Amino acid sequence: MDKQEMTNYKRMLEAKRAEIIRSRNPEKIVIERAADEMDELVLATERELAIDTLTRQAGLLSQVTNALERIKDGSYGDCEECEEPISPRRLAALPWASLCIRCQEQADQRDRSGHDYRLDLPLPDAA
Repeated sequence: MDKQEMTNYKRMLEAKRAEIIRSRNPEKIVIERAADEMDELVLATERELAIDTLTRQAGLLSQVTNALERIKDGSYGDCEECEEPISPRRLAALPWASLCIRCQEQADQRDRSGHDYRLDLPLPDAA
């Protein structure tokens, strides 16, 4: 990857980080009481959605920050699992990607099954 491409990815990641930080809205998590049970149920549902959104944003912010760190240390663009280059198409779509497509598919499979196929062992918290 040349210097210009790296600069472009860095700009995209910094813009994404700024967008995430701007869009965070923890005020929606306030616990409110309502006289009507239905209103209270609606408030609880809205609160749960706000918590889920904040959780997803925190995860994405962590991935973006990690990608910026990889740019600094020179490992950006290489798969953290197999150390092969991540395809430019994947990085263009998800500049914070840390795994190549093959390794991401394997990680997704492990997450769904609770089984780590690389070691042929169940994952620690699998039931």
